[in-house]
Amino acid sequence: DSLTKERLNTYVVSASIENTSIQNLHDPVTITLQHIDQNTGNAAVHCVFWDFQKNDGLGGWNTSGCEIEYTDMNYTICFCNHLTHFGVLLDLSRTEIDITHDRILTLISYAGCGTSSLFLGITLVTYLALEKLRRDNPSKILLNLCAALLMLNMVFLSNSWLSSFNQPGLCITVAVLLHYFLLAAFTWMCLESVHFYLALVKVFNVYVPKYILKCCIAGWGIPAIVITIVLIINKDFYGNGSHSESNPFSNFCWVQENTVFYISVVAYVFLIFLTNAAMFITVLLQIHSVKSRTQKRSRFWKWSFLQDLKSAFCLMFLLGLSWGFIFFAWGAVRIFFLYLFSIFNTLQGFFIFVFHCLMKEEVVKQCRVHFCWGRFHLSNYS
Repeated sequence: DSLTKERLNTYVVSASIENTSIQNLHDPVTITLQHIDQNTGNAAVHCVFWDFQKNDGLGGWNTSGCEIEYTDMNYTICFCNHLTHFGVLLDLSRTEIDITHDRILTLISYAGCGTSSLFLGITLVTYLALEKLRRDNPSKILLNLCAALLMLNMVFLSNSWLSSFNQPGLCITVAVLLHYFLLAAFTWMCLESVHFYLALVKVFNVYVPKYILKCCIAGWGIPAIVITIVLIINKDFYGNGSHSESNPFSNFCWVQENTVFYISVVAYVFLIFLTNAAMFITVLLQIHSVKSRTQKRSRFWKWSFLQDLKSAFCLMFLLGLSWGFIFFAWGAVRIFFLYLFSIFNTLQGFFIFVFHCLMKEEVVKQCRVHFCWGRFHLSNYS
């Protein structure tokens, strides 16, 4: 009955090893199933497994993580291999998606996170190696944001592999680290927006003693407080999900309890997103206001417009506004916004490198002085 409009057309195959739970295999088990009735009409075929958790424990067929390797009239080859895309970190509906989209989103996520990790590493090395670049407060905040994003990407990339060891303690540790660095990254994005507000709107009216120290305490301390509270309440809120619709994030260590997920992840991110969006609009209005007072409209207005556009894009990725795509990932447009979310946010580190290394004149100048040679080398200047 759980197949609704479909019917079972093969015998059921079951395999188990006594006193052992077999799951999260590195190489999936390939299962060849012969059709009871020939599929002469080339009807749609789905590979399923019996999920004991469905229908309030009564059980039911589930397609999560299972896909078709090959099918013809007489038989079908299946294997189950759960995939994980970046969207699971903030997927508000927390429900399964089609295996094809899951595979594509997973490829995008891993390619994007790998690319971002590389360029975040380059950005960190550049700013740490060149003392002149990290003298000011914005650079110090940027360094902390890059470190948080780099660790978030690294933990995400290694999550599925570490969860495959089937060690509950290891899985809880990985889930805690992923949760911590996600919140830390957002906290530093918020501190970026607050700094922009103080620097461009308040200007000389605000002086904060030991500014960077206080930023570090907030940026790394607030997420630690949230994680500590969750662990004190129940460490089992973190873990590796089971293959079921109620817990679809199998083979991935993350927050499993929905209430905890919505309070400690979604609510936290949403508040920071609203704060950053408000600061983003305020800062852009301030930049426009200053320019309109100091510059008259001239034949260079197109160049000025492009500069403003560049500033807007730079601010958008630095403040993490592209993470807002997830709040629109509902209903018919859910998959579309999951794609936008995965593409833009896994590449956030790459965009930070482009805007804050490649397109920043002072950074290019310092790199040419210290790292380049031949005609690319720039003689030292006073």
